[in-house]
Amino acid sequence: MVGATNQTLRPFLWRAGKLFPDREIVSRTAEGLERYTYSEYEGRVAQLANALADAGIGDGDRVATFCWNHNRHFETYFGIPSMGAQLHTINPLLPDHHIQYIVENAEDRIIFVDPSLTPKLAGAVDEDAFTSVEQFVVMASEVPDTDLDPVTDYESFIGDHSDEYDWPDLPEDQPAGMCYTSGTTGKPKGVEYSQQMLWAHTMATLPQSALDIGADDVVMPVVPMFHVNAWGLPFSMTAAGAKHVYPGPSPTPEDLAKLIEEEGVTMTAGVPTVWLGLLDYLDEHDTDISSLERIVIGGAAAPKSVIRRFDEEYDVEVVHAWGMTEMSPVGTVAHLKPGMEEELSKDEQYDKRGMQGLLVPGLEMRVVDDDGNEVPWNGEDFGELWVRGPWVTTEYFERPDANETDFEGNWLKTGDVVTVDEDGYVKIVDRAKDVIKSGGEWISSVELENTIMAHDGVAEATVVGVPHERWQERPVAFIVPKAGTDEGELKGEVVDLVRSEFPKWWTPDEVVFIDEVPKTATGKFDKKVLREEYDDSSLIEGKTPDEDAPDQN
Repeated sequence: MVGATNQTLRPFLWRAGKLFPDREIVSRTAEGLERYTYSEYEGRVAQLANALADAGIGDGDRVATFCWNHNRHFETYFGIPSMGAQLHTINPLLPDHHIQYIVENAEDRIIFVDPSLTPKLAGAVDEDAFTSVEQFVVMASEVPDTDLDPVTDYESFIGDHSDEYDWPDLPEDQPAGMCYTSGTTGKPKGVEYSQQMLWAHTMATLPQSALDIGADDVVMPVVPMFHVNAWGLPFSMTAAGAKHVYPGPSPTPEDLAKLIEEEGVTMTAGVPTVWLGLLDYLDEHDTDISSLERIVIGGAAAPKSVIRRFDEEYDVEVVHAWGMTEMSPVGTVAHLKPGMEEELSKDEQYDKRGMQGLLVPGLEMRVVDDDGNEVPWNGEDFGELWVRGPWVTTEYFERPDANETDFEGNWLKTGDVVTVDEDGYVKIVDRAKDVIKSGGEWISSVELENTIMAHDGVAEATVVGVPHERWQERPVAFIVPKAGTDEGELKGEVVDLVRSEFPKWWTPDEVVFIDEVPKTATGKFDKKVLREEYDDSSLIEGKTPDEDAPDQN
């Protein structure tokens, strides 16, 4: 028997507006905080849908956003896909040639852009790449001085339209969203999300087995809304009837601390560097974050020191999650199983919480070695993680070359090298392209990074493999020291720390101090930049691993 309502996004909007009409949506802007209710939001979404229809946007057309985290951007999340069009979020931190490729590939018809980002977008506009774009809409009540043309402001774009809209009954396979991978290894790859994929992902994130979001929550997504739909949180928050808090453009640790304190934030989410910055701020300022219950960390491994500090100093649970653009994106969440709080020591609990965690209900996984055989779940054997499920894509948009290599039937080959322990906890050992192969053995750059980051004098750290004449590759650590740290002492302590936890031959052959770790457009460490800079053996010339390194000759 088929239900009367398809698995689409619009029922989430309807429910929030009807059952939680007074719950707030709060947004930090240049003019201060803006706030309104779900009831008012529902009307503005209808105005946007009417404006899009009046502009000729119809079934399947792509409408792009070039925006930070705020309420107007959130209005596009339901306004565009619920009227039958496709929401395409563009990462404004990408280089111009990637933006040009993405806009041309997606054939976007309208682009919504933040006032502060109009110079960036205008600089990327190319007559060959932007031929499909008919209108630029600035997310404000007036248009700044800009070369974008034709251009209007958002409030004028929607202002004269009705706050009621005759929403269509859409099929579940209707394209609803689109994101592109950051393209660090080539051209960005487009991933399309159907209505059903986003519906399924939203439903999967709500229970305790995933992100545990309820109507009493106040959620602040710090992860950018252009990055895989802020990990799907705007949809999940709306489905739950939770209060939204959007931190706006380039929030500082002070901005985040103030929003947590003043708006009563119970849950927030972002990459590890955000929370390292918040901890540093809290060390120096008296801020009440007692409302905060949990922080979802993804995008990179959550340092054990961060998990411990938030737990022991602020009674805040760090929830480590993992996913991919191709997965809409949530795939695993590191919750403790029943009984573990009693059976495991605090240190063992932090070890579990520091893993990528347990597969979210609805997904399946395999861990496969180089010969295509599944590896045992013993916490030691490595293999590539494959996943499949209702919110996992099975192809890239117009990229048959990538489809042949990145998918096996309906399995997505993630490119992540993992182990799975006896309890089923996934632990990413490395990206397949980042694992260091030395003397025929694997060295996990991720595990080395997590250990080095635990040192109090380290602000950021990454480890890459540098070519070595005999051993093929050797690890080199690149470290951003905290202000005032003695680099000579820190180097020796880092080496000792690594040797205390790993075989001596895992010890980096060199420690290089840098001002900042290069990052991708999504905030992840960009090891490719360092590998290109240190692509010869001069950095470690004449050095050999410690004597217990396995000789594979």
